[in-house]
Amino acid sequence: MTDIRGFMKYPRRAVPARPVEERLGDWDEVYAGQALLPVVSEQATRCMDCGIPFCHSGCPLGNLIPEWNTYAEHGDWRAASERLHATNNFPEFTGRLCPAPCEDACVLAINTDPVTIKNVEQAIADQSWERGYTRPQPPERLSEKSVAVVGSGPAGLAAAQQLTRSGHTVVVYERADRVGGLLRYGIPAFKMEKRYLDRRTEQMRAEGTTFRTGVDVGGELDAAELMTRHDVLVVAVGAREQRELPVPGRNLLGIHQAMEYLTFANRTVQGDYAVSPITAEGKHVVIVGGGDTGSDCLGTVLRQGAASVLQLDINPEPEQGRPAGEPWPTYPKVYRISHAHEEARGRAGTDPRVFSAATLRFEGSATGRVRALHLTEVEPRERRPRPGTERVIPAELVLLALGFSGPERGTGLTEQLGLAWDGRGNFARDAGFAAETAHGTDGIFIAGDAGRGQSLVVWAIAEGRSAAAAADRYLTGSTALPAPITPDDGPLTV
Repeated sequence: MTDIRGFMKYPRRAVPARPVEERLGDWDEVYAGQALLPVVSEQATRCMDCGIPFCHSGCPLGNLIPEWNTYAEHGDWRAASERLHATNNFPEFTGRLCPAPCEDACVLAINTDPVTIKNVEQAIADQSWERGYTRPQPPERLSEKSVAVVGSGPAGLAAAQQLTRSGHTVVVYERADRVGGLLRYGIPAFKMEKRYLDRRTEQMRAEGTTFRTGVDVGGELDAAELMTRHDVLVVAVGAREQRELPVPGRNLLGIHQAMEYLTFANRTVQGDYAVSPITAEGKHVVIVGGGDTGSDCLGTVLRQGAASVLQLDINPEPEQGRPAGEPWPTYPKVYRISHAHEEARGRAGTDPRVFSAATLRFEGSATGRVRALHLTEVEPRERRPRPGTERVIPAELVLLALGFSGPERGTGLTEQLGLAWDGRGNFARDAGFAAETAHGTDGIFIAGDAGRGQSLVVWAIAEGRSAAAAADRYLTGSTALPAPITPDDGPLTV
């Protein structure tokens, strides 16, 4: 166990990010080179051996947080890595990308600052790779069963790794030219450098997983025909149907969906373009949407050298502290500052966000390009425009970061497999992750955002692990694979 008085001896101290001006000059990670092991080990000491670790339930994966905190405190990185990987296939992803609902569920968070769980997780994962503890784990024997995984985001990768290690022959089909889904083209490099994704997929190849990129299942490759080649099909295509903003002027040039913009930016960083086809350089930029995707756009816009940037959020400004209706251990909606917001403040001196703001219409130039956005304040609950509050702001590039409403429509996958839709616009499935189909076809499983809806990377990995367990049971009659969640599980966090 850790020092039982550690939480009283040491205040919370997060691993420091690089200086704002330094990181705005490159695309390296915000924390590049900053994982200071003495800081991490000290912070792990703050884990208070609380007896009932609510951090477990705050994490969909059920990560064994107190256990690997103890090993991290003592510098036993091998044991810490074993406990971390026991529940999480890709801790180097979650340690960088997850918003850490486990920290809000930490018992210390009842009345003080929680343990820096996310920093400890990332440090353990990185130390595991650097010290050679993370090795390929090929199966001892093959099952003679074949699995196709459609989609190579975190859910698809987790399902593929679990099923490969169980002895099944697994092929991952990805329509993009590189593996990773939104981890590759949606998440900016300053949040997670792609070398970590490449390193993990190389490990999976060494274990026996096959990747076929540039293959559009449902398009050029008929999904029903693919079913005839494999014993099981795992659908992990994500929730890529982007929400629209149906206001006058939407069709003006210079208004783009956030994911289109981020994909071009990521491809440029990876060397596909000399200059991004959609760039913010020298432009007045408006980001519509206050979530994580909007924050990703903000950090990208700043690095491209925008003249100015505002981020519009239709929601009211959250409270600084935990609201009364969102008690511990839920994940509260509070005022949070991302690294991108910190960077914007460092450059302009103010928070770029405008809360309780809605777009009325866009105004264009004679050439058909957007030049201004008309916005209004809205009533907090009804979201109705507040009379007399309309104003006009310059906008030469507008990025729509309004989230996603489920799997993409019209891809052919739905019709070819006979997939049904649930009431939320996701692929319907039963309590065992099996797809509900019009044809009554067995052997199709739905994992990740395609079945859950837009969610967090940690939920996607948990879904992939659980769907893999369900598929393994279907193939062999039983399974030893862990299933951390069921489709009906709602997060303890809100």
